[in-house]
This record gives sequence, structure tokens and C-alpha cells, in this order.
Amino acid sequence: MPIIPSTYTKPPGYLINGHFETIVPSLFRKIEGVLYEREKINTPDQDFLNLDWSRVGSKKLLIVSHGLEGDSYRHYAMALVKLFNQNGIDALVWNNRTCGGDMNLQPILYHHGASYDVDTTIRHVISNYEYEEIYLCGISMGGAQTLKYLGENGSSIPSQIKRAAVYSTPCNLPSSAATLRMKRNAIYKKKFLNKLKEKIRRKALQFPDLIDLETLEKVRDFDTFDTQFTAKLHGFKDAADFYQSVSADNWMENISVPTLIINALNDPLLGPECYPVELAEKKSEIFLEMPTRGGHTGFVLKGEEFTWAEKRFLEFLDKT
Repeated sequence: MPIIPSTYTKPPGYLINGHFETIVPSLFRKIEGVLYEREKINTPDQDFLNLDWSRVGSKKLLIVSHGLEGDSYRHYAMALVKLFNQNGIDALVWNNRTCGGDMNLQPILYHHGASYDVDTTIRHVISNYEYEEIYLCGISMGGAQTLKYLGENGSSIPSQIKRAAVYSTPCNLPSSAATLRMKRNAIYKKKFLNKLKEKIRRKALQFPDLIDLETLEKVRDFDTFDTQFTAKLHGFKDAADFYQSVSADNWMENISVPTLIINALNDPLLGPECYPVELAEKKSEIFLEMPTRGGHTGFVLKGEEFTWAEKRFLEFLDKT
């Protein structure tokens, strides 16, 4: 019954609630000293992914999946890269399609269920590099992609993948999507929606016959956006079908490697179904940690460069 009592209890005093714990690091946290080497790889559908590497000459590799409208330069990604590099482990952050500076070639963008691009990244790494141990980690949306990949592959997962860890992760996407309908979360809805609408405008330059910009300008909520654009571009019926079809918890019971899930109980973007207590109680491979504080991708430690969650990842993943 691997439900773990959390050691993270109290953020700095100025982070007075889950919203402050979420917003302040997102706006003001900076990580210095990470230098990437970019590699562009092809996907099976004639598109590409940008992989950003930071190597220290290790036989171990951390693969990071970033969050919604993030990329390899988000503070949480760079912090994990820096921390693991300092501990002698190579790191790779793969950028979802349209993220990381380049617009992709196909009509599709990316979404919480895009585990096929996690798979492409891992296959490329295993085929071209000789890593003995690979650790997967994901933040928010990237955590959902990671969990879905792990569950889809089950016991047939490549032997090099030893452990995985995710945090602030919408294990149940319908439940997480519902939080963006709440008035208290309007700031997050506006931020993400504005960025995604700009991506669609750019996509319309590539595929003018496919994108209805008049409809786009009328979009005011995620259900409409995901019905009119995400679902149509990616082959789902509507927003509800999309959320349910790609939700990571459809596959999590098949995960076969030790996997840590850290979801704060005061995370404003996670609904009740995002805390897989029953699954963790019966499944020895899933370790669930639910701090009372932390917000969404927060977990700040006073006076320290790295967050509690980042240090917890290192402790859990690098067991040898």
C-alpha cells in the first residue's frame, strides 16, 4: 500500500495558499547555468521533435516531459536538468510539437495523451545511445503523457527504463478539465487559452482550409476550444470524448516500473479523481504522495535553488 506520508509540509510564509504557490514560481523563478544541445528527430508521421540535451558523460539518463504550453526552458525543466547533472546524470527534455520555438509540420499540435511522441523520443534514445538506466519524469501535462506511456507499454516497456516520477499531474483529465470551469481559476484558463489560440492562428497560416479563425475568435472556454480545435484536429468527437479517451488513468493499472506520483492536495488545477488512492493501495508499482501544500508545480523551499519535488525526484529515481 505505497501511499507515502509527505515530508513537504510548509512553503515560505509569503506563499499563503495554493494559488500563490502556483503563480509566484511560474512568474519569478529563474534557473541559471543550463546549456542545451538541440537535436531534431523525425516522427513516424513525417513531422519532427526537438530534443534538448544536457550531458555529463553518464550511463544514466533522465527524460523530462514538460507541461501545457511549456518547453525545455521552463524553470521546472531546467531545474531538474541542473540537479540531475550535478549528481552525475545526463538529462534530456523533449519539446512537444509547436513548443520549443518551432511550429511543427502536421495539422496536429499536441495534447495530454500524446504518449506517441514520448515513445518516439525513447525509441530514438535507445536506438542511438547506450544508456544503461533511463528515468522518466513529467510535470503536469507531461506527467499525464508519461503515465499513459508507461501504462500503454506495461510489462513490455524497454528494459532500460527503471523508474518514473511525476508531479502536479492530471491523472484523470476530465476531473482536471473541470477545474478550469471554476471562477477561481479564471487566471489559468485565460493564460493557457490565449497561448493555445495563438498556436491555432499560426497553424492556420499553414493550413488555411482547415482552421476556422472566425470560430476561434469566439472561443471563451476550454470546452469550446477543445471541441472545435483539439478534438477536430486529433480525431475525437468533442471535448468530452477527448478528455475521457486520453486520460492517463485508463492505462495506469498496467504500469510495471516503480512510479512516484506527487500531487498536492491544494493544487488548484487537480480535481478529486486526480489522486489515485485506490490504485496506489492495491498496486505495488505506484507510490502516491499527497502533500497538503505545494500548489501546482510549486513545492518551494525557503532559500534553496531546487524545490522539494525536484529533490524528491532525485531521491526516488536514482536508487543505485
